[in-house]
Amino acid sequence: MSYPKPLRRLVILLSRLPGIGEKTATRLALHLLKMPGDSVRELGQAIAGISEAVIRCSKCYNITDVDPCKLCADPARRDELMCVVEDPTDIVPIEKSGEYKGRYHVLGGAISPIDGVMPEDLRIRELLGRIAQGGVEEVILATNLTAEGEGTASYLAGVLKPLSVRVTRIAYGMPVGADLEYTDEITVGRAIKGRRDV
Repeated sequence: MSYPKPLRRLVILLSRLPGIGEKTATRLALHLLKMPGDSVRELGQAIAGISEAVIRCSKCYNITDVDPCKLCADPARRDELMCVVEDPTDIVPIEKSGEYKGRYHVLGGAISPIDGVMPEDLRIRELLGRIAQGGVEEVILATNLTAEGEGTASYLAGVLKPLSVRVTRIAYGMPVGADLEYTDEITVGRAIKGRRDV
C-alpha cells in the first residue's frame, strides 16, 4: 500500500534531516497526522520562522535571538579568557560544566581540505580582530578531538603564538566513570600522557 502523495512528500522532507532515515521520517509523519491541527500548525510556524528568529551574535557568532547574545552581554564573564569552539553546539556542554566563565568565539567549523574547508572559510580573521582589540590574555582551543579539530587547533596555535597571548588546548583523557578495560587505546594513551600530580 502506498501513502497519499502529501504524506510521501512530508516523509521525503523529514528524511533530509540529519539522523532521520526513511523509517523514522515515516513514523514522525504518521505521528503528526495524529496530533491536533493546532499543534501541527504551531510546529509548522516554529519551523517556518526559525531562520528569522535565530541569528548569529555579531561578537562571538553563537546562535541567539538577541544581539549581542546573552553570554557576550554578561558583564560578569571574564574578558581575558577566550574559548574557541567549532560550532554553537560546543558551547552547551562547556556552560553545563560550570567551570568556564570567559568569552567564546565560534569558528563555524573545522579545517578539512578533503571537504573543501580551508582556514579562510572559518571565522579566524574575526578571532584575530577580537584579540587585536586587546584584553585577551588566554585563548583556549576547544575544537573537537577529531583529526579535523586537532588540525584546526594546531593551525590556530601557530597563528596565535606570535600575538603574545597564552594559547592552551582543552585536556582530554578518561571520561568519568569509564572502565579502563572498555576504553580505546588512544584515549588511554592521552590520559597517561596528560597525567598530573596529585
